[in-house]
Amino acid sequence: MSVCMGCLKQIENGTYCNVCLRKMFKGKSPTLDLKRSEFQIIRYQKIDHFSISGVQDKISLKLSGKNLIPTTSEGEYILKPIPESQVPQLQNDISANEHLTMQIAKQIFKIQTAENALIDFADNESAYITRRFDRREGQKIRQEDFCQIGGISPETDGPNFKYETSYEEIGKIVFDHCAAAKIEIEKLYKLILFNYIFGNGDAHLKNFSLIETINGDFVLSPAYDLLNTNIHFPNESRMALDLFKDFETEHYKINAFYGFEDFMKLGEIYGIKSTRVKKMILEFSAKREKVEKLISQSFLSPKCKEKYLGIYLDRLQAITDKLQ
Repeated sequence: MSVCMGCLKQIENGTYCNVCLRKMFKGKSPTLDLKRSEFQIIRYQKIDHFSISGVQDKISLKLSGKNLIPTTSEGEYILKPIPESQVPQLQNDISANEHLTMQIAKQIFKIQTAENALIDFADNESAYITRRFDRREGQKIRQEDFCQIGGISPETDGPNFKYETSYEEIGKIVFDHCAAAKIEIEKLYKLILFNYIFGNGDAHLKNFSLIETINGDFVLSPAYDLLNTNIHFPNESRMALDLFKDFETEHYKINAFYGFEDFMKLGEIYGIKSTRVKKMILEFSAKREKVEKLISQSFLSPKCKEKYLGIYLDRLQAITDKLQ
């Protein structure tokens, strides 16, 4: 028996289960005929041509037959290896961390995510791969992140522009641009809650997007870049943005971290019924066993599995402190 490098379920043999092969690779068993040492060369050769933003090294790939090959146009996948630059802790677990976090969001909490998996370079080092969702029948779909929508840039808001707002304020983007705002604001709220509970301290403005549907309206895009960053940067802030623009709950004033009271308040500001907010919060506790099982099945190192679970349980305690 082995573990599928897509969904993390046990399979009889091979690298991916049939479902993951169909969803990720058009039913084909993919080959990445590229060594990790060659990745950086390709990255710097094509740095002016790849239409992928962000600071983590990544390249665009397309499927040619069964081969995944680098491309500067019509990319179908984004490949992100373990970073070369040093991070404080457990650097070699970064790809497996992102993969696990995305799978937890999708499988357990039914958050729509970009399709993703792990894949091995020709020299066996694993990397994170995700299938682009901004393509439909070969055509580019209109997608804009919250910085683009809000007109926020280094020129207007300084070098930390991605962090110069609050989760309270980004809710206004949904109400201003989504026809089905009541549905989309709940999706945004649950994603913010998920990021907090799973230690993602880098869920900034560019990690949230709206995407155009076939009907011409806009909805929250599938989630991407979900990662338990606290494992690798233990001294970072718990959240990339403040929850509120200029408000602090009594809980936060006393404890200096967000808890149940804070997320109830954010739900109220978003116009979500308190019963719905409580149900979403309780879901993260009710599915604890499923989370623990998926962590245990993941490709994280034993030490990283322990840290990942510890952060989840700590945040879970913080968020459910008034529900015990």
